[in-house]
Amino acid sequence: MADAPRECWITGIGIVSCLGEGADAHWQGLSEQRVNVDAETFAPYLVHKLAPLDLDKQIPKKGDQRQMEAWQRIGTYAAGLALADAGIKGNAELLACTDMIVAAGGGERDVAVDATILSNRGKAANPGAYLNERLMGDLRPTLFLAQLSNLLAGNISIVHGVTGSSRTFMGEEAAGVDAVRIALARIAAGQSELALVGGSHNGEREDLLLLYEAGRHLLRGAFHPVWERGPNGGMALGSLGAFLVLEARGHAEARQAKPLARLSAVVSERSSRSIGAVAAALPRMWQGLRPAAGRVAVISGTSGAEPATGEERVWLETMSELPVRATGSYLGHGFEPQFAMNIALATLVLGREKLFPPAATSGVERGYEGPLDQVVVTAVGHWRGEGMALVEKVS
Repeated sequence: MADAPRECWITGIGIVSCLGEGADAHWQGLSEQRVNVDAETFAPYLVHKLAPLDLDKQIPKKGDQRQMEAWQRIGTYAAGLALADAGIKGNAELLACTDMIVAAGGGERDVAVDATILSNRGKAANPGAYLNERLMGDLRPTLFLAQLSNLLAGNISIVHGVTGSSRTFMGEEAAGVDAVRIALARIAAGQSELALVGGSHNGEREDLLLLYEAGRHLLRGAFHPVWERGPNGGMALGSLGAFLVLEARGHAEARQAKPLARLSAVVSERSSRSIGAVAAALPRMWQGLRPAAGRVAVISGTSGAEPATGEERVWLETMSELPVRATGSYLGHGFEPQFAMNIALATLVLGREKLFPPAATSGVERGYEGPLDQVVVTAVGHWRGEGMALVEKVS
């Protein structure tokens, strides 16, 4: 008979966003219903810009800071917060056996180089030769290497000394879901004792805005909470960093680490955005989690993009007894780290034994004052890729 799955505790969280850094800043911002959105810098698009960080606190060497792009600095900073919260930062023995699973994009483009090439290509006598020449000459090897998604894990290893196994997943929201799902599965199966899992995203990028505008996914003009953006709504990008320290219960108890919450289950699917696909996937995943009836809340990672947001809304309205909160109304949408961020916020909800106030007046979110035993975290990708996690209070 196979051994029973081992219990997985969340023993550390590290989060940064437009609301600030760390648990207290985020709880205060959510409790005050604070929306920090920039409608000017990238107008007509809206961006939730990262709050200022003192990088020296988590990335002490200036040389390390300089060789990273913004998304790598964000992730390395958040990872340091998570390691410190779990009480393992600087502990070489524990860090040597800490596995790392990172969800990351492909890095940032050099917008100035792109603009110059596009402006001059049409004027060249031989546009094809000009393009090859400029790409070979302007994209330096160091710049090209900065595009590699696994450099975030490498920088975390260099700066913080995390030297266990390392995996990096690409694939927007689905990558964030699978990073957490596989970290949990490895701990449950006895293949890992201690894991650092999460990701980062820099939403303050003209190249990304161009990419998502081409797909008609972006919110324009006036800001509205995600549930109130209507059939022509879209995403307001956010800069996020979120990491979790996941740990086998026995390992945590042996070092006298206290749990913030229990990560009990993670499920995922990969539906296309054909009409009804999300509506069909969500109840299947809910049944896979089997949350208990009673003191349960839902933290949604919905992006505001359609038709996915509308289908999730319709499904949530069939369970009107459950309190729902969509954090994208406060943080914006950060793709890869969104799932880990919302799991971290679920641990705050359970630890503080209350739910932060609703952001929307749409009827999807309602007030709730009682204690909670479980939080279900949903992730519905803007284009495809769904996931859910069950986070539980440890009594």
